[in-house]
Amino acid sequence: MNRIENLKNIIQYLMADKHVSHQIPSSLGERQRMMRALMNVWTPKPIAGNFLIAQDAELQMQREDKGVVEICKEGLTIWQGDITRLKVDAIVNAANAQALGCWAPLHNCIDNCIHSAAGIQLRKECNDIMQGRLLSTGQAFITGGNNLPAKHVIHTVGPIIPDGVPTKEQEEQLAQCYRSCLDLAEKNGLESMAFCCISTGVFHFPNERAAEIAIETVKSYPRHALKSIIFNVFLDKDRDIYQRLLGAY
Repeated sequence: MNRIENLKNIIQYLMADKHVSHQIPSSLGERQRMMRALMNVWTPKPIAGNFLIAQDAELQMQREDKGVVEICKEGLTIWQGDITRLKVDAIVNAANAQALGCWAPLHNCIDNCIHSAAGIQLRKECNDIMQGRLLSTGQAFITGGNNLPAKHVIHTVGPIIPDGVPTKEQEEQLAQCYRSCLDLAEKNGLESMAFCCISTGVFHFPNERAAEIAIETVKSYPRHALKSIIFNVFLDKDRDIYQRLLGAY
């Protein structure tokens, strides 16, 4: 397969779907960025089978380019890096209430990264589940992983803390996010899952308190099927916080 030509076909399909026309760049990296930007604004609807073949082929090559990471360790583990590289039964996505992925082209939030790596069929699956409803804070639902190394994605909505000072109710909502995800993992017989740092970042939950709640909730949850839980961190400060807190347990 000619990868550059395949990307051109992908971009042309997505542009035609949005009734827009832009000049298609020539380099591999620029075409990949344009593909992702168009995926980010795609409106969920039935998808042509030939497009999915082309898109999936490119995304699977991107997955191999990044490298797949498999962590074969039971118990609680910290791993720093891109969560879309992890080969686990499920990764957790910090979604918004609409639960259809991030619509900002090329935004670097985890929601955008997961949907961009999984493919547009993830947005369609989310849309089929949500059917225009909003996901309440603390709730979660599960989908397939599509082109991710992970078999599933568990989507949850954490509390938004505009002033960075959570109330007791918001702390409980964050804990409920973790319990909801764990409930789904157990219900589906999953053995491994990776949590992102839910509600930190653009939702402004304080990193240290969020980590305390995450660890306390996971430690106290009565797990049966789940053997391996990974706390996925991206920032150095989150890695340091989790290392210190897990060392205290």
